[in-house]
Formats: sequence, structure tokens, C-alpha cells
Amino acid sequence: MENLWSDGDAKAAIARHAAKGINEDLALRVYTTRLLGGEPRLVLHGGGNTSVKTRMSDITGTEIDVLCVKGSGWDMGTIEAPGLPAVRLAPLGELKGLQALSDEDMVNVQRCNLLDSKSPNPSVETLLHAFLPHKFIDHTHSNAVLSLTDQPDGEALARDVFGKRAALVPYVMPGFALAKKTDEISRAHPGVEGLVLLKHGIFSMGATAEEAYVRMIDLVTLAEKRLAKETRKIFAGATLPKAIATAAEVAPILRGLMSLPARTGGREASQRFVFEFRTGPEILAFVGGKEIARYSQQGPVTPDHAIRTKNLPFVAPAPEAGKLDVFARDTKAALEKFAAAYHAYFARHNGKQVVAKKELDPVPRVVLVPGLGLFGLGNTSKDAKIAADLAETTVAVIADAERLGTYECIPEPDIFDIEYWSLEQAKLSAAAEKPLARRIVVVTGGASGIGAATAQAFAREGAEVAVLDRDVSKVKGLGIACDVTDPASVRAAFDKVAATWGGVDIVVSNAGAAWQGRIGDVDDATLRKSFELNFWAHQSVAQNAVRVMRAQNLGGCLLFNTSKQAVNPGPDFGPYGLPKAATLFLMRQYALDHGGDGIRANAVNADRIRTGLLNDEMIAQRSRARGLSEADYMGGNLLGLEVTADDVAQAFVALAKAPKTTGSVTTVDGGNIAAALR
Repeated sequence: MENLWSDGDAKAAIARHAAKGINEDLALRVYTTRLLGGEPRLVLHGGGNTSVKTRMSDITGTEIDVLCVKGSGWDMGTIEAPGLPAVRLAPLGELKGLQALSDEDMVNVQRCNLLDSKSPNPSVETLLHAFLPHKFIDHTHSNAVLSLTDQPDGEALARDVFGKRAALVPYVMPGFALAKKTDEISRAHPGVEGLVLLKHGIFSMGATAEEAYVRMIDLVTLAEKRLAKETRKIFAGATLPKAIATAAEVAPILRGLMSLPARTGGREASQRFVFEFRTGPEILAFVGGKEIARYSQQGPVTPDHAIRTKNLPFVAPAPEAGKLDVFARDTKAALEKFAAAYHAYFARHNGKQVVAKKELDPVPRVVLVPGLGLFGLGNTSKDAKIAADLAETTVAVIADAERLGTYECIPEPDIFDIEYWSLEQAKLSAAAEKPLARRIVVVTGGASGIGAATAQAFAREGAEVAVLDRDVSKVKGLGIACDVTDPASVRAAFDKVAATWGGVDIVVSNAGAAWQGRIGDVDDATLRKSFELNFWAHQSVAQNAVRVMRAQNLGGCLLFNTSKQAVNPGPDFGPYGLPKAATLFLMRQYALDHGGDGIRANAVNADRIRTGLLNDEMIAQRSRARGLSEADYMGGNLLGLEVTADDVAQAFVALAKAPKTTGSVTTVDGGNIAAALR
């Protein structure tokens, strides 16, 4: 483990924070916390914390002793001073005399003693930091330390590796009891550099920020060197099909099977998840191992992971290419067994709780697919990435643990206590979901104009949005370069969306362009070119969307931009209006043929939008032709209002939210009776 401390960077951090009125102790605490948080082998997604004991002024101007400790929700890799809220130290120290303290009372005491009531909740391990006498304290979930201690003889191994440099703490659930136990062991070993929490992580302590940080690096390096001595081969491979299906083929099937059925509203209303796929040599060796049912089903490598990954991952059957129906059937049966096992796990331990818990859903958050890789599941793409990151870390830790001996984590009752820990569950359930959360949306022509406004509108509603366009260089988020007139390009784009997030729920087929010409004079090449983009591209997009949606079996929504030209043609706009009219009827055919699949199809009929098809030059030309100002032309509708790209976007969103509407055309033009439909 590389020591990244820099005297120059430390001095710069002190100066930068001093300009904001922040003292040197806290400045250096921020600096070394970032060093630790930037190394994923030490800290991953909130899995660690740091503190410093210093002095600050309270509201009266009196200087008092405080503990600045990592606050809930802050990432150690990017933390700033507000992420280390100051808590009055003396009241925390007085809690040592208590024999017991509930988690809720502990949190209340900590919040009551914040110097700033607006600060985030201090870490659940605040009392551990407060009870130890050292000025600077660092805590990580080092992969190497976990591989060393996640063993049947982990204590003996740790004692051999760390000797007198670190004291060992048996596993105790984080909170008041762990703080008391750690304090007891620290007082019995006053000269140690660190504390190794068996099957949990490691603490290092020091009089300065540099000393605590360097001790962490040195102790972790000892564990890494011990693991490096082991060279035995692990994960003997199981027999797998010669040809494995792709992630794009497998993910929609998994996503559909793992969506929770809705009580009302049909398939489309099901509670679904967003996926994140990972693969590589190490992952493939892990998921393809002959003994995967043993080493993958022990539990999390460190307790904190259970909050994000649940107690166990789901091991799917190996998906043979060309036999996806068999994969779907076998996966469904395996998931039913997984759910039954989860219900039994909950029943086994819930009866032993002082206060009964409410059972969580039985859907796994990590899926291991032999021959393919692994998927992380979450309510958002961010949550799915977190689950996948933790799963990758689990692969690395278990691989080293198995190379050294036999992987063994904390006992099942302790896993249950962490998974159903009220303090951590409160973090995950605090935020209310937006209307289109967990929905995966594809917008074609989404890099500009109506498409860009539509992509942004769906993102504001909580959806994960993929933009398909020829040029996606300026697209924020998932942009996929795609020529919608090329069926192969469209298929590849939809496969990428499915492999990235697990499937597709809503598609806005928006890409188009306006070719002009008198229909009696226009050449065939122009008309055919317009049909390629304004009709055949919509068919290609819709076909691929339906392909993925049917694999999910969750229903879906197809939305088409048909324009008013489809029903109210304008002079010299035949090359544009004819394919648009065909696309309107294409929409209705999808509504008719795929309603039985739970797939809705609707269209938006828009007109006079100053963007995309109707640019400034065309507006000026049409205004002059009618003897109108541009303002009068753009507002030349029954309401006298100019219609914007966002107005069209909101129409698409409204149709996406209408679960019992299909075959409908929504007019967005401010009022044009000639273009109005029933």
C-alpha cells in the first residue's frame, strides 16, 4: 500500500482551510481522510470513518473540546470540512459509565451535542472515536485485513502478522457495545498503533494526522505482504456451456424475473430495479468456480456491505447462447428457492428480536452469472453501481481469503442484525422516489431540440435516460452514438442500454428531419431518404424496444414524435408529411399488436416549435410567406402562445405516466383545429 502523504500538499491544505477560518487540525483531518477515501482497497461507499479531537468556540465564544468525526452521507474521497461535524467531547466521554445505550438514544445524544444543529448525523462509530484517547483516528475496511481475518483462524493469523503493533478486537456490532469493548482493549494495550476489528476492519491512531495515516498504510501493507506469500490455485472451474449468452440478452430476463409484482396497474406498474454489469478475468474465475455454492454463500466480507447487498448474492444458472428460454425457466425456479430461503432466514432471526422487524423484499442485490459476470441491482443506476462495486470487492477479498485458507465471515445472526439495523435502514429509506424512478428511458435524437428537452424532462422525473444520436459528445449521462437509419446500429444501441442498465421501459422515438418539395416535382431519392429517417427508423427503434420489453415481460411504453404534418399537411411538405403519416399509423399498429404484451404506444403531434425541425431560418421564411412577424407566426394558434420544446417534452412524460392510455395522439400546438384529433 503506497504512502501518499505529501508535506507540500498538507501545507497547501492548511493554507486553503485557514482562508475559510478552519483550524489546522481539521484541515489535516480533511486532507488525510481524502487520501484514505481515494483508495478503494481501503474505503468503499461509506465503509470507513475518521476523526480528530480539537478545540473550537461555541456560540458564546468559549473554547471547548470537540470531536470532529465523519458525518453520515459524506464520501471520504471527496469530503470537505462540513462533512466532519463537531460534537462536544465531554458529554460523549461521560457515556462510558453507562452499562447499555440504545442506538436511538446514542444518535440523540450525539445530535444534541453538535455545535451546529444543521450538521449531518455523526458516524454510528462516533463513541468509539470519542472513547479512545488518541487525537487522530482512522478507520477503514481494508481488503487485505478482511482477507486475513475472514478465516476460521483469523485471530491467530492477525496476531502472527501484526504482533504487538495492533491489538485485536472480537466482532461486536457497531454502536455503544463496540465502543465500550474497543476502549477496554485499547486501555489494556496502550502502546499499539492500531486495532484490528476481526471480520470488520482496522483502526489506526496517532498524535498527528500523518502518524495515524502512515500507521494505517504500514499495518495494511503487513497484511498485503502476508497474502502475497500465498500462491495456491483457487476457484477450480465448473463445466459451463461452450457458448454463453451476452449480458444484453441475459439482463432483461433477470430484470423481469426480479421485479416485484404490483397489486394493481398491470405489469408496467411492477417495482423494478436498475442493473450494473461487471466482468473480467477475476470475476469470471469467481462466478465460474466449481465451489461457488460454498464460498459465495457465506455472507458479506464486512458487515456494512449487508446494507447494500443483503445477506447473500443470487447464483443464476449458466446462460447458454441460443437457449434463453431454458435460462429463463431455470432462473425462475432458482429465484423461487432463493426467496423461500430468504423468508426462512428472516423468520429464523426475527423471532429473537426485542422489537419485531418488518421483512424486506426477497430480491437479491447481487447476481452472479457463471460464464458471464455479475450484476449489481439498485433503485437507481448509482445504487446499482454501489452494489456492483461492493460485489467486486467481495470477489477480491474472498479470492485472497481462499488462497490463504477458507473464507468465513461473521455468523448469520450478526448478518441479520446489520441488514435490519434501524440506523442504516433509515438512511436508505429516507428519500422519497420520483414518479419515474427505476424506469429506463431511451430517447432518439436526444442530443438537441425536442429530444434534449425530452431527455431532461424524463431525468427530472427520476428515470435513467439513454440518449441515441449521431453526435453524443455533449450529452450528459449515457449517450450512445447511433444512426437510427441503420438497423444494425439501432440493435447495437439497444443492446448497450440493456447491458448497461438491464433493460428498457420507455422509448421516445423522436429523431427526424424535414425534407421539402412539391410532391409532383420531388425526386425519388429525396422521398426515400425522408422515409428512411421519418418512418423506417421509427420501425427499427420500436422493433428493438419491443424485443427487449418482451424479454423483460414488464410491459412498456412506445412514444412517437409524429408532427402535425401527419394529419394536417402543409404546402411543399409532402416528403416530410407522408412518412410521418405512416409513422402515426405505425404507432396504432403497435398499440393493436402488442397491447397483449402490456406495451402501450402513443404519439405526440406538435407544431411550430422553435428548435429541431423548425429552425430560425424556416420560421423567418414561413412568416414572410404569410405576411406575419415571427412572433405572430409562432403564436398563431387558438391560444396565441408560443409552444416550446419543453411543452412537447412534458406531453411525452404525461403519456408515459398514463398506464391505461394507448393508441392516442396528443396535440401540442397551442390550438390548430385542422390538426386536432378526437
